[in-house]
Amino acid sequence: MIPKPNNYICSMILVADSGSTKCDWLICNNNQELLPFYTMGFNPMFHDSVFIESEILKNSDLIQFSEEVSKVFFYGASVSSDDRKKTVSDALSRVFKNAQIEVDHDLMGAARATCGSNSGIACILGTGSNSCYFDGKTLYEKVPALGYILGDEGSGAWFGKELLKNYLYHNLSAEINSALENSGVEKENIFKQVYQQPGANVYLASFMKFIHAHKSDPTIQKILISGFTQFIEPHICKFENYTNVPVHFVGSVAVNFKDELQLACDSFGIKTGIFTNQPIQGLMQYHLHHAQL
Repeated sequence: MIPKPNNYICSMILVADSGSTKCDWLICNNNQELLPFYTMGFNPMFHDSVFIESEILKNSDLIQFSEEVSKVFFYGASVSSDDRKKTVSDALSRVFKNAQIEVDHDLMGAARATCGSNSGIACILGTGSNSCYFDGKTLYEKVPALGYILGDEGSGAWFGKELLKNYLYHNLSAEINSALENSGVEKENIFKQVYQQPGANVYLASFMKFIHAHKSDPTIQKILISGFTQFIEPHICKFENYTNVPVHFVGSVAVNFKDELQLACDSFGIKTGIFTNQPIQGLMQYHLHHAQL
């Protein structure tokens, strides 16, 4: 177990930022000491409150502080309705019994982490994708996030799907094709993982490591630019002032493929701002700042 900080005060803020793949947690006590923790990601579209609670309880380092935590701010993928918020909130309240619980969408988390109290467009490019305009207080969406089957353009799930589709259609180079097969990829397993197993979006997004390792390949480059362009057109350009405010990006895809994403943004005259795959730090600073106002 991680030792508790010396002279810690029993009033702790816990911030969580959860995608579909992983969840980052950060505790801050009154002495401003920060303690990071990690669990799997939680998505109330696929996980119920019992499952979420049981997975959090597996992290003994985090749980040792459960009684001292006074406020929990949780931002998560698909937490976009009252029912889904309640699913997460119920799980958190059973773990952190002495805390006030606030649960919100990961888009609000991305906006607060990157824009702070300023205006801007915040985008998520991780396992899934989404965007919003933030005026410093209120979040505005133009188009809905359609999920990995209908949408999620520019996300890990979208790129994984495109890679496998091109593999099955024999559109990849012999080198890329061979590398995929040597990694154990074959048609029957793809079909099983996508159509018969839970977490197909996470499975598809797992191919981003492969794509990154081979991103200099012309076909991979074409897929990357196409995916980012298809994200930008509906998710950024639908905001009338998209060229007048900074556009920030949160998520591992945005950070690991920043060069390709920047090229796509440049073609639309977009002024990019922050690129981060650790919005948890910005979220903690946001809540510490607003707690002092």
